[in-house]
Amino acid sequence: MQEMLFFGWLAALMIVLISALIYLHPRVPDWYVHVHVGLLLLPIASAFFGWIYSGAEIKAGPWRLDTISWMMAIYISTLGFIIQRFSIRYLHGDRVYRLYFLFLTWTTGSAASTWMTDDLRLFSICWAMPLFGLVFLTALKKEWRPAKAEAVQMGTMFFVSSLAVCAVSVLLFHATGEWKLSGALSTDKLSHLKWWETAGISLLLILAAIIPAGQWPFHRWLLESAVTPTPVSAVMHAGLVNAGGLLLWHFSPLFTDAVTHFLLLLIAFISVMIGTGVSFVQVDYKRQLVASTMAQMGMMLIQCALGAYEAAVIHLILHGLFKATLFLQSGSAVPRPGHSAQTLVRKKGHRFVGTILGLALGFGFWAVSPEEPARLLSALLLGSSMTIAWSRFALFREGRWLGLALAAILAFISEEVRSGLMAMLHKVEASHFAPPLALEWFAFILFIVFSLALTQFYKHRSSGVAARFYMRLVHFSEPSLPAVERHPYYLHAYLKEEKTHE
Repeated sequence: MQEMLFFGWLAALMIVLISALIYLHPRVPDWYVHVHVGLLLLPIASAFFGWIYSGAEIKAGPWRLDTISWMMAIYISTLGFIIQRFSIRYLHGDRVYRLYFLFLTWTTGSAASTWMTDDLRLFSICWAMPLFGLVFLTALKKEWRPAKAEAVQMGTMFFVSSLAVCAVSVLLFHATGEWKLSGALSTDKLSHLKWWETAGISLLLILAAIIPAGQWPFHRWLLESAVTPTPVSAVMHAGLVNAGGLLLWHFSPLFTDAVTHFLLLLIAFISVMIGTGVSFVQVDYKRQLVASTMAQMGMMLIQCALGAYEAAVIHLILHGLFKATLFLQSGSAVPRPGHSAQTLVRKKGHRFVGTILGLALGFGFWAVSPEEPARLLSALLLGSSMTIAWSRFALFREGRWLGLALAAILAFISEEVRSGLMAMLHKVEASHFAPPLALEWFAFILFIVFSLALTQFYKHRSSGVAARFYMRLVHFSEPSLPAVERHPYYLHAYLKEEKTHE
């Protein structure tokens, strides 16, 4: 049954790709774009039925079908449909309007198929296709210098990531004699690997994961990606940058060394600090979202470093949904004339109440979840989120208790959804690495120190040290000169072209 549904899903992908190619023809009327976007529902429906009827893992040639592969197909296909539906009006009138739909279809379709592959060679190809689809989407506005410069930078970084995945595939085949991913990652095959082979492959996988995730020291391309159109940004931040977590989870049987996880933890934590700092100092809304993505991807990789792969997968799905929403609604962030803000009020006891609520929630989660991976860090983050949420609700004169009650209800619902997803993912493939408790305590202490440092900087934000730190973050997050264009000079070329035709 699953095999039939899989071939139906592949057929649906081919239909929407052919539809996008048909729309490229200039004689096809503009209204056909609504037909094309409607056809995008076919892969969603096929993947949904595949997920409903998914049972035990099934292999069909170079493909592997299980619950997580169908889930990712639903997630990515749904995002593709929403973003292309949004693009109908948003991108209308653009000179390369039709090409956008072709590359958006190509990028999301290839991204969904990546996690259904069971062949190392095919996986390497599928890993590269959506990344370079994103490069083509960025380079479509070739007359705009910042976009052109960003496309070159992205292409270079993604080439390195793709090369690392190819190297992993070749090394695994050389060490195990298997091109099948499931066969190469079996316990029997991995037991024959030498320590330096495992370490080398793990480092290559970390390199391949942190580049598309925009992590330090390869973060520059992500910080400068704000020049891309909003639908492209939504695809990038919702469906592609979070692929690093899935890559590490896919190859998790290789990650059995605490040193490798410690290195990943350090890189991810540095990225969290940079992303959080940049989001605080930037005034450009899209740059704030980009920096937030960098920090969120760092949190996802920290979960991977602590062996909480299932939590990382859930994190990347939920992050993709809310980050796509924020990008598509980014135009609403522009203040409207005559719109007055709600009256805010501060009281001395609000901070104390929020701290108590945060401590109670964090300790409660830690106490009732003894089997939860990375539960110490999860309890800290959950309690901190509660404290921050209360500090925001408490500023409003009216409706704060109602808002808090609504937040509590939504938190309960989200926890039930998370528990269900965790149980489902654990059945598919359990975590292969149980981190030492010292590693989790180290991450806990890092976040405590980071939070205290941020608090001190905020309290003494008028000091010289805080001012220098602030300016350093501002300069760090500003785009490079090739990514800046004070005036859209390509518009002059458009005007000259129109005058020539007249």
